[in-house]
Amino acid sequence: LIDATIGGGGHASLILETYSNLHIIGLDQDPVAIKAATDRLSIYGSRVKIVSSNFADFFPEKKVSFIFADLGVSSPQIDEAQRGFSFRLDGPLDMRMNPKKDLTAAKLIKETDERTLADLIYKYGEERFSRRIARRIKNDLSVNHSYTGTASLAHAIASCYPAKFRNGRIHPATKTFQALRIVINNEIEALETLLEKAPNWLLPGGIMGIISFHSLEDRLVKHSFLKDERLERITRKPIVASANENSINTRSRSAKFRMAKKL
Repeated sequence: LIDATIGGGGHASLILETYSNLHIIGLDQDPVAIKAATDRLSIYGSRVKIVSSNFADFFPEKKVSFIFADLGVSSPQIDEAQRGFSFRLDGPLDMRMNPKKDLTAAKLIKETDERTLADLIYKYGEERFSRRIARRIKNDLSVNHSYTGTASLAHAIASCYPAKFRNGRIHPATKTFQALRIVINNEIEALETLLEKAPNWLLPGGIMGIISFHSLEDRLVKHSFLKDERLERITRKPIVASANENSINTRSRSAKFRMAKKL
């Protein structure tokens, strides 16, 4: 199995424990995740090979039986303030999954003009107040030149919402932060590349499964599995978390899992 987003090795450890004859090639571009997965999965010895790579840049030496990808940001990335993915804990405006990359959130909002920034927030965050938010961000930067961190940016974004919408279940800054993260890490382009390349990695009858957390990603996966002549859909509707799982793991609430089989 190719685990295209091995993260801390959570999925991989469960799979390896369940299927004793399975070997995993784990991919990740985050050095922190690679170390975590290496430590966690060391008990499985030669059954695990971890490769430092974005899945869009990878090509296997031979065909495999399974491909799995979890497109969400990992919990350690969200919970580590210094990574800048979340506004729950104040941290630098970073959001890079690969810290060796040059583009950070701070650089993106500083160097992108207001109209383009609004378009990015609308396209990748599906944020209806994108124009207001982009205007506020650029006005703030013209005065202060930078934000102090994720908390100050989130506060500015929230102020663009009408008062009656500021205290909902989802924080007003969520969609904008999502859009910035997607752009910084080229997530949509990487997914498109995976969907094009990965079916060729599979043996006949091999299974490909993808968990997505964003409607843009889910639509791409759905349409690819439907239209790709190399594949046959296994799931006509996505598998979603149960009510019980949602209650104990709130981050699973937007997850959608789709699978397809190589013809």
